[in-house]
Amino acid sequence: MKRTLLRRVLLSLTVLLAVTVGGVGIGGCMFSAPTWKGPKTDHFDGERFVNLEPREQKGSFLDWQLNRKPGPWKAWNDVPPGAPPPERVARGALRVTFINHATVLLQLDGLNILTDPIYSERCSPVSFAGPKRVRPPGIRFEDLPPIDAVVLSHNHYDHMDVSTLRKLQEKFPELRVFAGLGNRAFLEGEGLNHITEVDWWQEFPLAPEVTLVSARTQHFSNRGLYDRGGTLWTGYVFRGPHGATYFAGDTGWGRQFAEARERFGPMRLAVLPIGAYKPEWFMSPVHVSPREAVQASVDLGARYSVPMHYGTFNLADDGEEEPVEDLKRVLAERGEQVPEWWVLGFGEGRDIPAVEAASAPIVPAPAP
Repeated sequence: MKRTLLRRVLLSLTVLLAVTVGGVGIGGCMFSAPTWKGPKTDHFDGERFVNLEPREQKGSFLDWQLNRKPGPWKAWNDVPPGAPPPERVARGALRVTFINHATVLLQLDGLNILTDPIYSERCSPVSFAGPKRVRPPGIRFEDLPPIDAVVLSHNHYDHMDVSTLRKLQEKFPELRVFAGLGNRAFLEGEGLNHITEVDWWQEFPLAPEVTLVSARTQHFSNRGLYDRGGTLWTGYVFRGPHGATYFAGDTGWGRQFAEARERFGPMRLAVLPIGAYKPEWFMSPVHVSPREAVQASVDLGARYSVPMHYGTFNLADDGEEEPVEDLKRVLAERGEQVPEWWVLGFGEGRDIPAVEAASAPIVPAPAP
């Protein structure tokens, strides 16, 4: 019995080492996804996608692992789910519901859009090891309204969860899925359909009056050892009678926030990540800190902002409550120039006031 348990533990560690650290052998081949084949662009070198504003990583993954100072996390938060969201909102209306991690329900102009949906127990290539959720999803799967579209920011396991995607397409057969260039082959290979690949700043109609735009971000992609940068990472802007809504996905700091505002005007709502940012010397090239997220909301001209990417999976050294605590501290430091942020509970939904009822625009401050 003890030998069996030991073998399972060693197998789990071997798989995780192969996938996340970059060990040699079967792990990288087993989990690596197909990669994009296409002409060179300013962000594709012919083999791999690249960031337009690369930031230096001041140390290696091994340096981080050997010098970790993780914050506290509970093993489990036994909390009840939120109330079922409305089935639809009217033309011109906008509602946001925070479900968990980067999974947010956006209801706008009569459409229901789900971002980076994950309902699985773990965000991992295997079911028996890897980061495990510390709370149930804020909205039960059976309480989701009809979903018209899913947007995927990139192919990491905490953002592209195949099990959840399959359940969604089984429940909503006409569901459309949007993902960055190169992801269609993998998703179709997993039995999914209605996949649309997007490149930065491409536009696609979701309805006669609603447009989806792929928005540039600063991140990376991989599902295994040998496919890093093989598919595109992206955020999204939704434009319609309701105005403009921004979903960042995973991203490090960059000029992409100001660029989105220059292209589409101030955002009525911005959904921005605040977690998995410590240690900043290692994480900052690909994950914004709460301070950078606040500045991003300013650069976007966001009337209202909602944080995500925290409190669900223990992925870095920031503690379970630390991202929200740091966010509140940063907002308090800004005084009269504080932008409007709503920290929603897991499963909490709110209607976003119309633009004409919102406060005056925030004056941009220097970048962090």
